[in-house]
Amino acid sequence: MNPDPHIVALVPVDTYDQPAVDAAVRAGVCLLGGLDAFLRPEEKILLKPNLLSGALPQKAITTHPAVFTAVATLLQKDGFTHLSYGDSPGNPGTTPEKAAAVSGIEKAAEDLGIPAADFSSGSVVRFPEGKAARSFYLCNGVQEADAVVNICKMKTHALERITGAVKNLYGCVCGVNKAAGHAQHPSSESFADMLADLNRCVAPRLHVMDGIVAMEGNGPTSGTPVSMNVLLFSADPVALDAVYCALIHLDPRTVPTCVSGENAGLGTADYARIRILTPDGEMSMKQIQEKYGKADFDVSRDKLRRSFVLKLMPLLPFLQHRPKVDKKKCVACGLCQKACPVPEKAVRSGNGQKAVYDYKKCIRCYCCQEMCPAKAISVYRNPLAKLFGGK
Repeated sequence: MNPDPHIVALVPVDTYDQPAVDAAVRAGVCLLGGLDAFLRPEEKILLKPNLLSGALPQKAITTHPAVFTAVATLLQKDGFTHLSYGDSPGNPGTTPEKAAAVSGIEKAAEDLGIPAADFSSGSVVRFPEGKAARSFYLCNGVQEADAVVNICKMKTHALERITGAVKNLYGCVCGVNKAAGHAQHPSSESFADMLADLNRCVAPRLHVMDGIVAMEGNGPTSGTPVSMNVLLFSADPVALDAVYCALIHLDPRTVPTCVSGENAGLGTADYARIRILTPDGEMSMKQIQEKYGKADFDVSRDKLRRSFVLKLMPLLPFLQHRPKVDKKKCVACGLCQKACPVPEKAVRSGNGQKAVYDYKKCIRCYCCQEMCPAKAISVYRNPLAKLFGGK
């Protein structure tokens, strides 16, 4: 029997020592009813960590290899042997192989005999049920799998406020096609609508969130690691992200991926419908906030407003939030220009030229900020934008 789809398991763990993480992962999956509730041993199962860029584990940019190892080991011990892993990095200068190697995921997989799936090539997959997107250019490794286990990272995100279970599926889109997705869906709401469709298309069976050390501030690559000391588990990615929101005292109704995911029938962000199970028994949202939460977690807390003024925002660029470069930190590497999905490029950099913006072209997708290796780009949040519902 399938478990209640709106159950979220929360297991506290304050270290990445492998035995502790192994025990925490087994406990979390058991609280959901065990692996047999989601997967069958004969299926080809893809493990999908967050491998946004080639970053060391301690930077909290990628899924920690200890969490990946714990999930994979549990699967193998329980008889699930047809495993592969992979992700398509958002950084245009990083290959899937390099990201896996630097993050420690490659070695963890090799030690367990798990091969890398093909995340360097793909093809168009039609999804006629989509509301915002009717097709996706999916990596071959995703298409070849029978089931996906989503092993995401607890981080902030400039465009969507947070990146968790729902957002992590964007790594199933192959390479440069991710930039095209940002260009086609430039606002936080339209991008979240597309992500909801992507989640329905790929349909992961189980979501595991690495929140032992999370990232706050200027995420998802340039923020600050912060201990949250939890692992989260669910079959419902929206509920999982909503519990993440509760832990950082952020209203999930201000998170576009939670709003769009719920509207698309992907899951629920309604606290009243979410059951939270822990090794100490069932707990309320208020109880987990008090015991495991961090009220001062650094994340954008502006109100999410869909107002008439938003339609006027292209005419009022001086009111909008925008990426801003710190010229003292900029190393003129040109990655921001490569990451920009606008064909005419809203930012110019490289060959000794530090980043310069043309805000008339900028679509505020923050791909430049996300990919900057020097932490030179942040999001300037104009205080006037709050008065008019702008983002």
